[in-house]
Amino acid sequence: MGLTIGVDIGGTKIAAGVVDEEGNILDTHTVPTPPTPEGIVDAICAAVSEAGKGHRIEAVGIGAAGYVDDKRATVLFAPNIDWRHEPLKDKVEQRVGLPVVVENDANAAAWGEYRFGAGQGHEDVICITLGTGLGGGIIIGNKLRRGRFGVAAEFGHIRVVPDGLLCGCGSQGCWEQYASGRALVRYARQRAAATPENAEVLLSLGDGTPEGIQGKHVSEAARAGDPVAIDSFRELARWAGAGLADLASLFDPSAFIVGGGVSDEGELVLDPIRKSFRRWLIGGSYRPHAQVLAAQLGNKAGLVGAADLARQG
Repeated sequence: MGLTIGVDIGGTKIAAGVVDEEGNILDTHTVPTPPTPEGIVDAICAAVSEAGKGHRIEAVGIGAAGYVDDKRATVLFAPNIDWRHEPLKDKVEQRVGLPVVVENDANAAAWGEYRFGAGQGHEDVICITLGTGLGGGIIIGNKLRRGRFGVAAEFGHIRVVPDGLLCGCGSQGCWEQYASGRALVRYARQRAAATPENAEVLLSLGDGTPEGIQGKHVSEAARAGDPVAIDSFRELARWAGAGLADLASLFDPSAFIVGGGVSDEGELVLDPIRKSFRRWLIGGSYRPHAQVLAAQLGNKAGLVGAADLARQG
C-alpha cells in the first residue's frame, strides 16, 4: 500500500497528514477542533479531504484519545469528547470513501516511534507518554498489543498508591497523578510554597505566587538552575522510573521509549528516570536492563503511527 493519511485529534486542532511508506509526512492540513462531537467528525472529514488533494490515498488512520474497540472501529469512551460507543470508522468511511482504521492515540504514537523513531531495531518496546496525563503503548514481537477488548496499555491508571490522590478517572492513586505534567506542576507549587527562597527563578516567571506556576515555568526555571524546579523534575522522574521497573517485570522489553511534553526536557528528566528505574528494578544487579530512550518524532508520532496502522490494515 502506498500513501495513507493519519489524523491526530487534539484539544485545539485536528491535523491530517499524508504519510509515505518511510514515515515521511508529505502534506498536512489542520482545522480547529469544534466544540461538538458531530462537528469533530465533520472536521476530520474536511481535514482528510484537503490533505489528500493531489495524492492517491489508500486508507486513513485516526488517533483518538479514549477506549477504542477491538475492531478498531468504535470509540467506546472518550474522556474529552462526548463520544460513547461512537461509530467513528463507519461515519468517516461513508464521507471520505476510503478504508478507515481508528486507534487509541497513545497506541498510534507508540507505533509511530516503533516503526520510524526511537524504537527502530527493537522487537519488544514499551512506550509511555508523559504529557498532561500518562499514556502508553505495547509492542511485543513486532506487533501492537491491544488486549482482547482493545483497551490495553492504559498505564496511567495503574494504581501505584492505595487510597492515594484522586484521579480524573474516579479512582485513587493512579500512576499519572505522580508522573505527568500535572504532577510536575503540583510538585513545583508545593515546594515553592514551602521554600520560596529556593524558588526565586521559578516564582519570578509566573505571578510571584506558587499558584501562578505553570508547566512551562518549571521547565524554564530548571534549565536556569532553579533548585525547586530541578527537584520537582526529580520527583516526577522517581515515580516514572519506579513505574517502568514494574512494567519491566510485566513485559521485559528491550527498550522503553519516553515521549510526551515532559520528555522534551531531554536528559534533565531522562537521566533521573533511568536512575530510578535501575533503583527499583527487581533483581537489577543480575539481569539485563532495558534501554530508556527519548522519543524522536515529537508531536508527529501519533499522526505518523495512525497512518502506518491504516497501511497495515
